[in-house]
Amino acid sequence: MERILVFHKPRGVIVTRIDEQGRKTMYDVLPNWVRKEKWLPVGRLDQDSRGMLLMVEDAKLIEILGAPGKLEKTYEVWVRGHVNETHLVSIREGIRSPVGILHCKAIKVFGFVGPKTRLHVVLTEGKNRHIRRMFGALNDPKYGTPLKVLDLKRIQIGPIQLDVPSGHWRFLSEQETHMLLQSAG
Repeated sequence: MERILVFHKPRGVIVTRIDEQGRKTMYDVLPNWVRKEKWLPVGRLDQDSRGMLLMVEDAKLIEILGAPGKLEKTYEVWVRGHVNETHLVSIREGIRSPVGILHCKAIKVFGFVGPKTRLHVVLTEGKNRHIRRMFGALNDPKYGTPLKVLDLKRIQIGPIQLDVPSGHWRFLSEQETHMLLQSAG
């Protein structure tokens, strides 16, 4: 059975092996054997994002688990501004951006705290800074300023939920690995 590692990437950490600018990478946070045994990330999370990242030893698994349209990825998002039904309709229909049309499989508002909105966004395909660009293209109706993602956390990939603290990791069980691979088709 393939070994798959789940890592909770902290905010401020780069998803790369070596950073020429000297920033902290995920390999600085993970145990040394992860770098030595050549574990590789499945996909990316930008420096300002945090949450679930899968890592594998076999590049073929990256193709399977990282194939666009296969696995749902769920994000908890905090946005500065009030996201309303008009915004949700625009996102469902697709937002034009320099990297193409941005949309999501599902989006749900969970509530408001002052001027902020808490949402869950589900993607099956992610472009560079997909969620940040999607909300940044929309304006807060009250202030007329662009909505801004304040916090972005990936909380689930396929059937696997993030269940380790920030900066920590664990291996998937055989059952979880089987479920994940089955979900990836």
